Amino acid sequence: MTAEVMAEVAPLSGSRCQAPRCMSRAGRADAKAGSSSGAMARAWQHPFLNVFRHFRVDEWKRSAKQGDVAVVTDKTLKGAVYRIRGSVSAANYIQLPKNSTQSLGLTGRYLYVLFRPLPNKHFVIHLDVSTEDNQVIRVSFSNLFKEFKSTATRLQFPFVLEARTPQRDLVGLVPHGARWTFLQLDLQDILLVHLNRRYGHLKSVRLCASLLVRNLYTSDLCFEPAISGAPWAKLPVTSMPREMAFPVPKGESWHDRYVHVRFPSDSLKVPSKPIEKSGSPPEAVLLGPGPRPLPCPVACSKPVRFSVSPVVQTPRPTAAPLAPRPFPEVSLSQECSEASNADGPGFHSLEPWARVKASDVHTAAAGPHVLTHESTEVPVALEDAGSCKRFLPDPILRLKGVIGFGGHSTRQALWTPDGTAVVYPCHAVIVVLLVDTGEQRFFLGHTDKVSALALDGSGSLLASAQARTPSVIRLWDFQTGRCLCVFQSPVHVVCSLSFSDSGALLCGVGKDRHGRTMVVAWGTGQVGLGGEVVVLAKAHTDFDVQAFRVTFFDETRMASCGQGSVRLWRLRGGALRSCPVDLGEHHVLQFTDLAFKQAQDGCPKPSAAMLFVCSRSGHILEIDCQCMVVRHARRLLPTQTPGGPHPQKQTFSTGPGIAISSLSLSPAMCAVGSADGYLRLWPLDFSSVLLEAEHEGPVSSVCVSPDGLRVLSATSSGHLGFLDTPSRVYHMLARSHTAPVLALATEQRRGQLATVSQDRTVRIWDLATLQQLYDFTSLEEAPCTVTFHPTRPIFFCGFSSGAVRSFSLEAAEVLVEHTCHQGAITGLTATPDGRLLFSSCSRGSLAQYNCADPQWHVLRVAADMVWPDAPATPSTLAVSRDGRLLAFVGPSRHTVTVMGSASLDELLRVDIGTLDLASGRLDSAMAVCFGPAALGHLLVSTSSNRVVVLDAASGRIIRELPGVHPEPCSSLMLSEDTRFLLMAAGRAVKVWDYRTQASPGPQVYIGHSEPVQAVTFSPDQQQVLSAGDAVFLWDILATTESNQSFPGPSPACEAGLGTGQLEDAASRASELPRQQVPKPSQASPPRQGICARPPEGGDGTFTTSDEEGPCEESRDPEGSLLTEKEAGRAGDGAWAAAVGSWGLALSPRSPSQPCEQWRAGQGRWCRCRDLRAVGTSDTKNSGAPCTTCPTSHKAFTPARASRGPHSAKVMLWPSGTCLLKAPSSRTPAPALRRPPDGTLWWPPADPPSPLIQQVPLRAPRACVPPGPGTPSAHTSHPCFPIYAPGCPLQLAWVCPKAASHVQALGPRWPCWAPAASRSPSLQGTSLPPASSEWLRLKAVVGYSGNGRANMVWRPDTGPAPARPRPQAPPSLRTGFFAYTCGRLVVVEDLHSGAQQHWPGHPAEISTLALSHSAQVLASASGRSSTTDHCQIRVWDVSGGLCQHLISHHSTTVLALAFSPDDRLLVTLGDHDGRTLALWDTATYDLVSSTRLPEPVHGVAFNPWDAGELTCVGQGTVTFWLLQQCGADISLQVHREQVPETVGAGELTSLCYGAPPLLYCGTSSGQVCVWDTCAGHCFLSWEADDGGIGLLLCSSSRLVSGSSTGRLRLWAVGPVSELRCKGSGARSSSVFMERELVLDGAVVSASFDDSVDMGVVGTRTGTLWFISWAEGTSTRLISGQRSKVNEVVFGPGESHCATCGEDGSVRVWALASMELVIQFQVLNQSCLCLAWSPRCCGRPEQQRLAAGYGDGSLRIFSVSRTAMELKMRPHPVALTTVTFSTDGQTVLSGDKDGLVAVSHSRTGMTFRVLSDHQGAPISTICVTRKECEDLGVEGTDLWLAASGDQRVSVWASDWLRNRCELVDWLSFPMPATTETQGHLPPSLAAFCPWDGALLMYVGPGVDKEVIIYDLSQKQVVEKIPLPFFAMSLSLSPGTRLLALGFAECMLRLVDYATGTAQDFAGHNNAVHLCRFTPSARLLFTAACNEILVWEVSGR
Repeated sequence: MTAEVMAEVAPLSGSRCQAPRCMSRAGRADAKAGSSSGAMARAWQHPFLNVFRHFRVDEWKRSAKQGDVAVVTDKTLKGAVYRIRGSVSAANYIQLPKNSTQSLGLTGRYLYVLFRPLPNKHFVIHLDVSTEDNQVIRVSFSNLFKEFKSTATRLQFPFVLEARTPQRDLVGLVPHGARWTFLQLDLQDILLVHLNRRYGHLKSVRLCASLLVRNLYTSDLCFEPAISGAPWAKLPVTSMPREMAFPVPKGESWHDRYVHVRFPSDSLKVPSKPIEKSGSPPEAVLLGPGPRPLPCPVACSKPVRFSVSPVVQTPRPTAAPLAPRPFPEVSLSQECSEASNADGPGFHSLEPWARVKASDVHTAAAGPHVLTHESTEVPVALEDAGSCKRFLPDPILRLKGVIGFGGHSTRQALWTPDGTAVVYPCHAVIVVLLVDTGEQRFFLGHTDKVSALALDGSGSLLASAQARTPSVIRLWDFQTGRCLCVFQSPVHVVCSLSFSDSGALLCGVGKDRHGRTMVVAWGTGQVGLGGEVVVLAKAHTDFDVQAFRVTFFDETRMASCGQGSVRLWRLRGGALRSCPVDLGEHHVLQFTDLAFKQAQDGCPKPSAAMLFVCSRSGHILEIDCQCMVVRHARRLLPTQTPGGPHPQKQTFSTGPGIAISSLSLSPAMCAVGSADGYLRLWPLDFSSVLLEAEHEGPVSSVCVSPDGLRVLSATSSGHLGFLDTPSRVYHMLARSHTAPVLALATEQRRGQLATVSQDRTVRIWDLATLQQLYDFTSLEEAPCTVTFHPTRPIFFCGFSSGAVRSFSLEAAEVLVEHTCHQGAITGLTATPDGRLLFSSCSRGSLAQYNCADPQWHVLRVAADMVWPDAPATPSTLAVSRDGRLLAFVGPSRHTVTVMGSASLDELLRVDIGTLDLASGRLDSAMAVCFGPAALGHLLVSTSSNRVVVLDAASGRIIRELPGVHPEPCSSLMLSEDTRFLLMAAGRAVKVWDYRTQASPGPQVYIGHSEPVQAVTFSPDQQQVLSAGDAVFLWDILATTESNQSFPGPSPACEAGLGTGQLEDAASRASELPRQQVPKPSQASPPRQGICARPPEGGDGTFTTSDEEGPCEESRDPEGSLLTEKEAGRAGDGAWAAAVGSWGLALSPRSPSQPCEQWRAGQGRWCRCRDLRAVGTSDTKNSGAPCTTCPTSHKAFTPARASRGPHSAKVMLWPSGTCLLKAPSSRTPAPALRRPPDGTLWWPPADPPSPLIQQVPLRAPRACVPPGPGTPSAHTSHPCFPIYAPGCPLQLAWVCPKAASHVQALGPRWPCWAPAASRSPSLQGTSLPPASSEWLRLKAVVGYSGNGRANMVWRPDTGPAPARPRPQAPPSLRTGFFAYTCGRLVVVEDLHSGAQQHWPGHPAEISTLALSHSAQVLASASGRSSTTDHCQIRVWDVSGGLCQHLISHHSTTVLALAFSPDDRLLVTLGDHDGRTLALWDTATYDLVSSTRLPEPVHGVAFNPWDAGELTCVGQGTVTFWLLQQCGADISLQVHREQVPETVGAGELTSLCYGAPPLLYCGTSSGQVCVWDTCAGHCFLSWEADDGGIGLLLCSSSRLVSGSSTGRLRLWAVGPVSELRCKGSGARSSSVFMERELVLDGAVVSASFDDSVDMGVVGTRTGTLWFISWAEGTSTRLISGQRSKVNEVVFGPGESHCATCGEDGSVRVWALASMELVIQFQVLNQSCLCLAWSPRCCGRPEQQRLAAGYGDGSLRIFSVSRTAMELKMRPHPVALTTVTFSTDGQTVLSGDKDGLVAVSHSRTGMTFRVLSDHQGAPISTICVTRKECEDLGVEGTDLWLAASGDQRVSVWASDWLRNRCELVDWLSFPMPATTETQGHLPPSLAAFCPWDGALLMYVGPGVDKEVIIYDLSQKQVVEKIPLPFFAMSLSLSPGTRLLALGFAECMLRLVDYATGTAQDFAGHNNAVHLCRFTPSARLLFTAACNEILVWEVSGR
C-alpha cells in the first residue's frame, strides 16, 4: 500500500489527489498519531481534498442518499449542484460515508461546506468528529436550534441568517434572497474551545434538508474566498483554489453575491494549544478563559474580523463607498496593532468585557445571539466634532516607563546574552532595561502576573508564563518584541521555565490540577520559522521541584532540585526520565537553586560536568553529574566578632547556617544570594569571600552576566540591581512597592511623584528617571492618601489611624502632625495656591487646614459631611482649578456636595440617586472631579457605570457618559485643556474624548494585572500616570493644547465649549502686568489642518483624517538637552574666550577642577565689577610688562579691531573710554588675508592685548555633529559646545575647522539656522539667455521660517491694485512686501498675489533689511562651498536689480540694519564669526570691521541719532558711538551688564522706543527697559514663557514675539515717566492690550508706524497679517513644514495636492496657489500620493490615495473633505502609489519591494507581486494602452522600478483579474553612486508621446537617460547628463524631459532636438519635478521648497 500511496501523492492539485479507499472499520481510521499511516494520511490530503469527487458521490456506492435528493443546475454557480429538500430533515439527506461503521478519515483542520439554504425552510448539518483519544463527537449546525447546547459527546450550534429587516426573529426559517454560503469550520478549535478536546479526524458528514450543496472540501489551509491568486509571503492571505471558488461576474464584488461564514471566529478562540505564527502583535491575541458569548454562526451584511460572534463575511453595500467604522481602541502597548484589513482597524483587548464593549460598535444584542447590522456611517471631517466617530490619534497613549519589579515572584531576572540589558517581570508586563541608559522596552500581552521567564542562549527567543490557572505561555521574538505564539500549558501554574542553549527545547515545571508536580518539554525549534510548539514529553513526579535547568552542554539533559531531592533528567525516545542523586546525609535539606559549572575553555564535556546546589540551611553541594554523587559539601555560617553588629567573615562548618535562596556560576566564581540580605562572591573552591554587597532585604535571585563582570541581584523587598565587580560599585536598577499602590500625587516644580502602598511605605520618585528619591516607612499604621504642597517642598500623607502628617523633602522628616480625625483618612487635597488643605476620614468628618501658616493649623472640622464608607481614592475630594470650590460625595452615598473652599459654606447639593429614574435603582456617587474653572464642570462617576457632567454652579446635567465600564470608576481626571478624560476602569485605563459630545467610546489601555487605583496627568500634561499593581507612565502621543503654541481649535471645531470658556493660559502661568485679562481672539490662527478658514469663494475646508489632530508645534529637529556635566564643559572655553578677549585677568579651568565650581565661577564673572583689564603696549607680544588700568574705569572695556595698514586701532584712553579709529574710506582697501594661526581664542593661552590686537578677518567655522546632541566619535576635528550661562540647554556644537555655520539647538529664541540638508551650488553651469528660456519662474510656494528678520513690509510705498487678492483682508494696505524662500528673494503684491523673484545668492538667505527710504533692499546669505565669504546683495527696489555685491563675513550674516539717514549699513556675523562690519552705502566700501568678544544676537541703530549703535548678547548691552572726523570714523564703546533682577538668560532682541528708551528681550521671556542716556536698566517685566526673539516699538506701544508663538501688544506709554524713578520703577503701569497665538516661534515682523497692523513670520514657514484693531490674524503665505514627497494634479488642473514628511496632505488652488484643504495624520510621514483619474466614476468624485510610513493607505475624498477608506496593504512603509486608468484599482509599492493591488472602493488587496522583493519600489507608472501589439492581453500597461536598478513592465486587466509580465529590464550599477550625499533613485516612465518607449534614469556606469523600445526589446537611445538624476518628469505635449539633480540644478531636455537648458533657484537637491497634465506648468521641489515654473510655448 505504501508504494500505491506514494505514487498518488505526486499531483499537487487538490482536485487530482487520490488516496486509498475508505477503511472498512473505524478503528483502522482511528490509528494513533505518530504512525506512518497517520503521516501519510495527511500527505495525500494536502493541500486540499474534494470530498464529493474523492468518494464519488454521483455513483452512490461509497455514500448514501435518502428522500428527495436530486441533481439540478444552479443559475448562480452555472453548474450542477445537489438539492436536498423535504418537510422532515431527518428523512432527506446525503451521508458520507455510506455505512456508519466506516470512517472518512479526513484529517484536514478546516471543513469547507459550499451550500445555499432554501427559502422558508430549515436545514441541518451533522458532523461526526473523532478526537485523538477516539472519542466521537456529534457537531450539528441548524437554523432549527434556538440556543447553543453542549454535552460530553454533542455540540449544537444555532445558525442565524440575518433578514435585511431588524424586526425579523433571529432564529427560524431561511429568509428570501438567501445566497450561496461559504461555510468554513475550524474543527480543531471547535473541539478545543468548547470541549477541551484534541481534534483527530472527520469521521462522517450528513447534510439534511432543506438546502442546495455544491461540494465539501477539507484542508489544513485557511483560504480567503474572495481572493484568488495572491501570494501570501508577506500578507496573511491564502488564495482560494480555482476549483473551490465561486464565479464572480466582471465588475462585481464577491461579497455582493455570496456569504462567508468562518466559525469559530478569532474572538472565540482560546489558545489552549500551540497556535500558528501570526502577523498580529502579541496584544491582539485573545487570552484566558472568560465569559464566552454564545457561539453561533451569524450571516451578516459586512465583513467583521473582530467580533464577539464568529466572523461572518457578506457583501458590502454597493450604493456608495463607505469608510469602515472604527473600533474604540483597546491598546496595551506602545505600538498600534499590526493587524489591518479592509474592514477598519482592529482592537486589542485581553478582557471579555472590553471585547464585548468594543464589538458594540458593530453588533447589536438580540436575545442570546449577536446580530450584525449593515453599516451606514460616513466619515466626517473634524470640523463637525459632534459627529466624529472617534478622537485621534489612535492610540493616544504609549507606555514609556514602569515603576515596579516582580509581582508573582522576585526570582525572575535575567541578563541578555550580550550583557547590556536585564529582563525582568513587573506583574503582567515584561521589562527589558538597558543598564547603561536606563531605557525600557516592554513585552505586553499577559493578562495576569508573569510567573516564569526564560531566554535562549542566542537572545532571540523569550518564553514567559503567567500565573493564572490554567497557565498560558508566550514565546516572543526578543529582538522585535513580537509574540510568535501563545499556548496553554498542561501545567496549571508554571513556576519555572528553562531553555536549551539553542532555543529548540523549552522545559517547564509546575503543578497540575491535582496538585502533582509536572515537568513538560516542548519543541520550539520551528516557532521562528512559522511552525508550532509541540509537546515532546511530559512527566509527573512526587518529588518537589524548586528549580529546573537544561544543561548547556547537552540539550537532552536537565537537572532539578527541591525538598530533599536533586534529580537528573533526560529526554529520550519521546519520554522524560529522571534518576535521583545520592545525597547521603543531605537528603533532608530543602534545596532552593542549582547551577552548572562552566568550563574555562567554553567546551565542556558531559563527563566533567559539575552541578552546584544550594539549600535553605546554608549548604552548597557540588555534584558530579556523571557519577551522580556529592563531591563536596559546604555550609555558609554567620560569624560575628565580639561586640560587632554585623558578620565579618563567613566559613563553612557546622551550626545554624544562613539560608541561601539563589546561586549563579561563572567560570571563575560563584555568586550566592542569601536571606540575610547579602550578595557574596566566592571563588569556586570557596576559600574566602571575594566581594559582598548588603541589601535592604533578603536576596531572592542572583545572576552572573555572560562576561562574568556583573552580578545581578534581586530582593524580596522589590529591589533590583547589579554589582560591577571591576569597579566594586553596586548600581540600583529598579525599586518597587511590594504591595498594590493605593494613591499617587505629582509635583510640578521638581517633577516628582509620590505613591502610597499597602506595604506601608510612602515613596517619592523622580518622574524623569523613574528612580526612587525618598522612602518613608510606617510600621504601626498604614498610609492611605498623599498629596503635594503646590509651592513648597512638602507633601502631606493621611494614615489609617486618622493622622495627617506633613513631610519635608529637604530635611526628610515629619514637620507637623494632626489627629483631628477618628477614622482612616480617605481623601486629601490642597488648593492650587497652597493656602488650604482638606482631609476626610472614614467616619465622615471633613477638616480644613491653613497651609499658609508654618504649623498649618486646623481651621475647621465638620462632622458627618463626607460619605463614611467612601473608599480612599484620589477622587474622594476635589478642589476646583481656581481653588474656590470643594466637592465630595456626602453626606450620603447618593449625594454630591459642593462647598466654598474658604468658608466651607454649602453652595450646592446634588442628589445622584434621582438622576437616572429609568434604571429603577438608586444610584450612588463614587468619585468626583472638577474641570477647568472656565468650564464650570463637575464630573461624577456613579455606581451604575456612568459619568455625569454637572454644572458646578446650578447642578444641572450637561452631558452623560453611560456604560463607561462594567464596574464603578474609582478615579477620574480631566486634562487642563479639556481634551482628554482619564478613568481608572478595573484593570484598564480609559481615555475619552471629552470635547466630542457624541463620542462613541473610549480608548482602553490594559497592562495592569490588578485594579487601577488612581490615574492622573503629569504636571506638564504630556504624560499619564496610572497606579495599581505598579506605576505606569504613558506618553500622550497627541500634543495637548496647554503645550501648543495656540489656544486650540477654533470654536467651529469644538463641541460643547463656549466662546468664553477658554481662559488665557499665560495669565495663569505668570502674573503679567495688564489692564484686563484678554481673551484669545476667535481669529487667532488655528494650526493648519484644523478648521482653518478657506479662501473666500472656495468650497474646500481644512479637515483631518482618521488619525489627525492638532499638528505638533514645529521644533528644531536638532534640539537636545545637555546634561549637567556636559553643560559645565560647554561653558568653559566660551566664557574664558569672552572674558579673555575683553582683557580680563582670568585663568582657564584646569582639567581636574570640578565642573560645579567652574560653573559657579562663570556666574561670578558675569556679576563681578572689580576685575582688572590687563594688556600690553606691544602688538608683537614682546614680553613687555602689562599696563594695568584702574578699577574706576570698569564701565568701559576695549574692543577688538582689525590689524594692518588700513585696520582700525583700539586706543585705551585715560577715562576708560575705548576709541576705535578706522581708516579713511577713500584709501583703497588692501587684499584680505587670513591670519596664520586661525585663532578662535579657545581657550586663550595668554591674556590678549586690549590695546592693539590682530582680528582674524576670516573666523573659523562651526559645525553641527552628526549625532543628536553629542559629537560623533568619527569627527575628524574636535568639536565643543557653546553654552549660555544660566541656561541649561546646549545652544550649538562648534568645530574649529569642519563646517560653515552654527546651527541652533533646543528651544531657543529665533535665530537663523540654515536648512538641514544643503547641497552645494554648481560652478560653471550656463543658464540660458532670458529671451530664449524654456521656463519662467512663476511662483514660489513657501517661506524660509528658519531665517531671522527675513521678511520686510513697508505699507506706504505704492497704490492699491485694481484686482484684490482673494485671501487678503480688507484692511491690508498695499506697499513693498518681500520675503525669502531658500536662495530667492520673493517680492509679492499682497493684494494680487503676483510675485517677482530675485535670484543670485549661492546659499540660503538668512536675513533682509530695507532702507528707510524703501529704495534699497539688502539681503545676506550663508557661505556656500564654492565661496570663502558670505554674500550680501544690495537691490534696487524699483528695478529689482542687484546693484552691489559685497562680502566680508566668513560665516553666516545674522543681522542687517541701515542707519536712520541710510548712509551706513551694519552687518553682524553669527555666533561663530562674531564680526561686526560697517559699510558706506554710497560706495558700499567697508568702513570698519570688529571681532566681537562674545556672541551677539542683535544690532540696531538709534532712530534719533545716526551715530549710535547698540548690540545685545550674553548678559551685556554694548553701546557704540560713531564719530566722524573728516574721512575717519571712530567708535566709542560702552558696555553694561544686565542687572541680576532681570534674571538669568541672554539678551536676544532689541528695539528703540520713545527717546531715550531701549527695550531688550531675553531668552527667559523678560523685557527690560534701558535709559540710553544714563546707560542703565531701570525696569523689567515677564513678557512671556519663552525667549523673546522680536521686539518692535512705536511711541507708546510695544510688540513682542516669542519662541512660544505668542505675539503680544503692550501699552508702554507710562514707561517714559518711570525712567525718573530709576531702579525703583515698577512694571504695574505696563499692561498687555492684546495677544495672538500663532503656529510657531516668531522670527520676523514688520508693522506700520502706529503698530496697528503688520506682517509676522513664524518658524513653521507661515506669514500672517496682523490687525490689532480687529484682533485677527490672517494667513498670507503658507508653505510646507517638512520635506515635500509628492505633487499630483487634479484632472481639470484646477487643484494640485502635495504630501509631506509631517504627515500632511494639502490641496492647493492651482491658479493662486492658496491652500484649500489639508488632511493631517499625526506621528506618520506621508510618503506618496496619487490623484484619481477623470474616468473614475463621476467627475466630482475626486479622490486622493496617500501612502504612509506605517504601511497604511488612506483614500481621501476631495469633494467631501473626508477620509473614505483606510487599509494596510503593506507591513512596511509605502514608497509609491498610483491609480489604474479606470480609477477602480490602487497599485502601491513598499520599501521591501512588494507591489500590492487593491480595490479602491472596498480596500481589499487581491494581488501581491513580490518580483522586486528586497529592493524598495521607487516608481509605479500606469498608462492606458491596448497591449495586443506586445503579445499579451490587457487594458493597462504599467511598470515598477526598484532600487536595485530593475524595471518590470506588466499588462493588466484588473476587472478580469489578469496581470502578465511583458518585459524585465536590469541595469548595472557601479560600486559608488552617491552624489552629494544622496543615493540617486531608479526612475522610469512611459513616454507620453510614444507609447512604445520607456525612459529610465538611475545609478549606473554612466550618467544618462536610457530610452528603451518595448516593441523592439532594446535600448534605442541614450541622453547624457551632467550628474545622476534625482527626479524625472515627461511633458505630455511638448516632448520635454525635466530632470532634477542633487546639485540644486534643474535641467530641461528637448527630446526632439536634443538640446538642453539648465535652471537654478533651489537651495537643496531637486528631488521632485512634475509637469501638469496640460504641460503648461512644471512643479519642482527641494526639501520643503516648491517652485512653480511656466513652460513657454514651443
